[in-house]
Amino acid sequence: MADNVPALLAQAINTISTFISHDELGATEIPKSDTLVLCVPSILSQATYIFRTLERDPTLIDTLVLVGGIGHATTYIYDAVARHPQYNVLSEEIKGLPEARALELILRRFFDVAAITSAGCRILIEDQSTNCGANAGETKSLLEREGVRIGGSVVVVQDPTMCRRTVASFEKLYKGLSREQRPRFVSFPVVVPTMKVVDGRLEYEELPESSGVKVEELWEKQRFYELLVGEVARLHDDENGYGPKGKGFIGHVDVPKEVLKAADLLRSNLGVTR
Repeated sequence: MADNVPALLAQAINTISTFISHDELGATEIPKSDTLVLCVPSILSQATYIFRTLERDPTLIDTLVLVGGIGHATTYIYDAVARHPQYNVLSEEIKGLPEARALELILRRFFDVAAITSAGCRILIEDQSTNCGANAGETKSLLEREGVRIGGSVVVVQDPTMCRRTVASFEKLYKGLSREQRPRFVSFPVVVPTMKVVDGRLEYEELPESSGVKVEELWEKQRFYELLVGEVARLHDDENGYGPKGKGFIGHVDVPKEVLKAADLLRSNLGVTR
């Protein structure tokens, strides 16, 4: 591998990660919003960050929705719980549970639910969805069944590698509403994973201490590369993607040329097959 290739790969990884994480809040705190949709992440400290924030200021959110059934990535949630230094005591108890029910168990066992709900925040559980698109559809159906107005401002928390697509899924569902009625969906991945070169090797960069997320919680590196490249393919609106020209799961997403080129670079250099 040429001397400059690791640096080029790190740049490509960070270009993709920044794009798909779609962090619309940056380092800011959660803004006061009508609804917060927490799609159960495999990085459990994302959920910890949300719960601790709501403990400190329960006025921020009117409705908190924990989202996730049983799907192809559910075993990663179970594994994350088993590895967690605190939550691992629940590892046997959560096996077989939908993702949202597993996270609800963590919430009720380790956090002050009375404080979170003290200002009227309502906690709902969506445990039927099996994929990213269904996360949005089942959440919409749940809110309607419960008579909850989603409101004008919705914060969406999801695994960083899926944030942009999740927001696109919600936007597609609500696009039929008038501009005045349509919610604004705000992507908040809590952290954006990036990489650097250390002694010629690609390594994760440290994450902001305020997030509470540790590098050890992130994916094994090859899986991270696969997630990045696979997500670009899903977002790219062509016959193979998830947009209107492909499977039609999400609305059109403009994927910049530099992101497409970055994905090609990872395919050709890191053994990524997607």
